[in-house]
Amino acid sequence: MTKHRSHSAAFKRQVAEEFLAGETLHGLSQRHDISRQLIRIWVGKFEAGALDDDVQAADLMQEYEAKIAALERMVGRQALEIELLKGALKHAPRPKIGPTSVVIGPVASPSAGGAI
Repeated sequence: MTKHRSHSAAFKRQVAEEFLAGETLHGLSQRHDISRQLIRIWVGKFEAGALDDDVQAADLMQEYEAKIAALERMVGRQALEIELLKGALKHAPRPKIGPTSVVIGPVASPSAGGAI
């Protein structure tokens, strides 16, 4: 038997239903290449309604994965926009303003009256 396979909830439910319909553990085990103990576990979960919870959890997981993928695409687009804007900012013409000083500010224009 192959180890560490994952099976869908629908497959688990099908095997459990086949067992409850009268199929033998040995026959199911050989036909589906799974252990008898695993079938017992699935039947127990099926009878407890846990396989339905697995289906709901799988659906919820798919929904979350879709949302995550959409958000990752959005983040990718925004990262591209940011890089584009940074590049545009580097190459944008800067306005030409006269020399300024942190201490005194812009250079004053000479007054017409000759005052200092």
